[in-house]
Amino acid sequence: MNIAQVRREYTKTKLNKNNVHPDPIVQFNKWLNEALESNCMEPTAMTISTVSENCAPSSRVVLLKGVEDNRFVFYTNYNSRKGIQLRKNPNISALFFWSELERQIIIEGTVEKTSTEKSDEYFGSRPWKSRIGAIISPQSQPIESRNVIKKAFVVEAARHIGDSIPRPPHWGGYMIDPNRIEFWQGRPNRLHDRVLYLKDKSSVWNISRLAP
Repeated sequence: MNIAQVRREYTKTKLNKNNVHPDPIVQFNKWLNEALESNCMEPTAMTISTVSENCAPSSRVVLLKGVEDNRFVFYTNYNSRKGIQLRKNPNISALFFWSELERQIIIEGTVEKTSTEKSDEYFGSRPWKSRIGAIISPQSQPIESRNVIKKAFVVEAARHIGDSIPRPPHWGGYMIDPNRIEFWQGRPNRLHDRVLYLKDKSSVWNISRLAP
């Protein structure tokens, strides 16, 4: 197969900057709800990109867990690769791609940690086994084999049978405070619709159309 010839036409709908909501958070929630209602695969999955102290980017997929106070919330291990990079450089980019709707949203901004209370609340809502996993995993660190994690899981699980499981201090939430949000709608002939919201110094969102 010649992958250079792999392509598809995007024909589902269009995006007009005159018809979007003036608030990009409202527009985001509208598109997210449509993705949820359309049974998109992993509608809350977002690819987040962080930057190392040497300015080398890295990306991975996490799940959006809320949109609160105009910020996008996700949870992770603070000592993971992304956590270490965000500690040194709080700039972040998040990408949602809903192929079923031929749509993308790109969010750029900075992060700060959620409150301990918020992290505790979400951690307590997670499945029991997921909480054990968060405690024992040295995320992003080299391990000798999968057996290392399996043994650690069994030992830690035995310690908490019948007990509550407190959130470990190395695990919690981040909030993305956006300053740039782009909505992308696939269109025929690669003449895609792109609408950009850019926050100015007065925290006012300005809307423009970008060339495809």
